[in-house]
Amino acid sequence: MSDIKFSEETLALANKIIARYPEGKQKSALIPLLHLAQAEFDGWLSPAAMDYVASLLKIQNIEAYEVASFYSMFNLSPVGKCMIEVCRTSSCWVRGANEVIAHLENKLGIKEGETTADGMFTLKAVECLGSCGTAPMMMIGAQFHENLTHEKLDAIIDTCKQEGKRKTYLDSVVVDNY
Repeated sequence: MSDIKFSEETLALANKIIARYPEGKQKSALIPLLHLAQAEFDGWLSPAAMDYVASLLKIQNIEAYEVASFYSMFNLSPVGKCMIEVCRTSSCWVRGANEVIAHLENKLGIKEGETTADGMFTLKAVECLGSCGTAPMMMIGAQFHENLTHEKLDAIIDTCKQEGKRKTYLDSVVVDNY
C-alpha cells in the first residue's frame, strides 16, 4: 500500500462515520469516505486513495472502484480546483444547457471534459442535478447555480478565479453531521 493517508482530523471523521454502522456493515460508509478522500486528495480518487478507503472499511479494493466509477460525482483522474458540472438533461437542455456549455468553453478556452492550463477549471456535462424548475443550472463543488445567463456565468467564473480555492461536495456540509 502507498503512503497515502488521511490527515488526523479527516481520519477521526472517517472513524466517526464508520462507527455509525453495525459490525459487518461498514461498507455503508463507502460513499461518505470516498467524498472525504476526494476532498482531501486534490479533488480526485487515485487507485491508491480508493485502496486506502477500502482498507479502512475492510472491503475489497474492487468494491471501492465499482462505486467510484459508477457515480459521476467521483473523479478518477486529476481535475481543476473548480469542477463545473453543467446539467444537460431534458429541462436544462430545452432551456439552454448547450449554450451554457458553449459559453463556458469559449470563456475558459477549453472543451467539455477538459481542464484549463492553469488547473483552475474542469468543465463536465452531467445528467440531472435535480433542479429542473430553475434550468439551466450547474454545480461547482456543493453550490448550485441556477437560471443561468451569460452574465451570471461570467460573474461566477470571475468569483471562482478571485477565490482561487478548490471547491468540493463537502464545502457546505457541517462536517460533524456528515
